[in-house]
Amino acid sequence: MPRGRTRRTALLTATCALAVAGTMALTGCGGDDPDAGTNGVGKLPADRIQAKTRAAAEAASAVRLAGTVVSGGRTYRLDMRLKDAGGTGSVTSQGGTFKLLRIGKELYLKADADFWNHADGSDGAAGKLDGKYVKVPQGDPAYRKFSGFTDKDVLLDGLLTLHGTLATDGHHTDGAGTRTIRITGDKGAGGTLDVSLQGTPYPLRLVRAGDAGTLRFSDWGKNFTVEEPAKSETVDYGRQLPTS
Repeated sequence: MPRGRTRRTALLTATCALAVAGTMALTGCGGDDPDAGTNGVGKLPADRIQAKTRAAAEAASAVRLAGTVVSGGRTYRLDMRLKDAGGTGSVTSQGGTFKLLRIGKELYLKADADFWNHADGSDGAAGKLDGKYVKVPQGDPAYRKFSGFTDKDVLLDGLLTLHGTLATDGHHTDGAGTRTIRITGDKGAGGTLDVSLQGTPYPLRLVRAGDAGTLRFSDWGKNFTVEEPAKSETVDYGRQLPTS
């Protein structure tokens, strides 16, 4: 073989070898590893991922959750901010929206006249209650129902549960670009939960079993203020609140 062709062949062989070596080096650095640069929970079995995300949620000082919850045949649309000392936000059901505010054990409900008319079928108090905070007595049957929407521990404990056999269902990305690992109960029939692979393994998205709603979680650990409304903004309902 002519000497020039030999040199060209040797150069081509060396170039190919370097390219292969470069590819192998990139692969070795995690190019094909979906858990590279993450918090590592994606490598764990589903039951341990669920345990870690529940522990992270319980330890967080605050959270915001938004989405739908189906309970008792009724759909509730929630947009709540919760922390140990209280909570605030809105609940929409059957076309009516009311706001909830809890400071410690003190619970307030605020809604417009249409809500009150629909709730108790009476026009008498609607004008008086329109746009005012109504303090819900702790002995009122409505207190337990409404306060549950504002209690971080109670609400998360009831929501962050997948039913059936747990399994992982691949790596995903949420709407904000955060990498997640998805776990399922009974292949999705028992619900699905997307857990953050970046930083603390907080739950980010929950699809409840049995088409019982979808919720997104955000603002983990971000504090917010809850203040008692001014007396001019509050009014006494004067009787038992409607539970409907």
